[in-house]
Amino acid sequence: MSKTSSIYTRVEPQLKEQVEDVLGQLGIPVANAINLFLHQIVIHRGIPFEVKLPHKKPIDFVDDLSRTELDAELEKAVDDLEAGRTMTSKQVRENMQRKYNA
Repeated sequence: MSKTSSIYTRVEPQLKEQVEDVLGQLGIPVANAINLFLHQIVIHRGIPFEVKLPHKKPIDFVDDLSRTELDAELEKAVDDLEAGRTMTSKQVRENMQRKYNA
């Protein structure tokens, strides 16, 4: 039997419960999942998934605009409308779902 070493970490109780629930449904103990993760780090020579901030959702984008920037965006929208560069609400919804996983 190979020797083992322990890793101790603190996690938020709610996160721990959520993880245990998901892994329990998969039949995987948390320790095994952590071991799998560590093996993947070695295999990939780094974290085995992208670590980045999620894309902002459009509603967040509007909150970050100044009044001048918002007016400029609205003017672009009016120009697009007048030029016939429009989509149906169904097309917009499909594009949003595809782009933002909404």
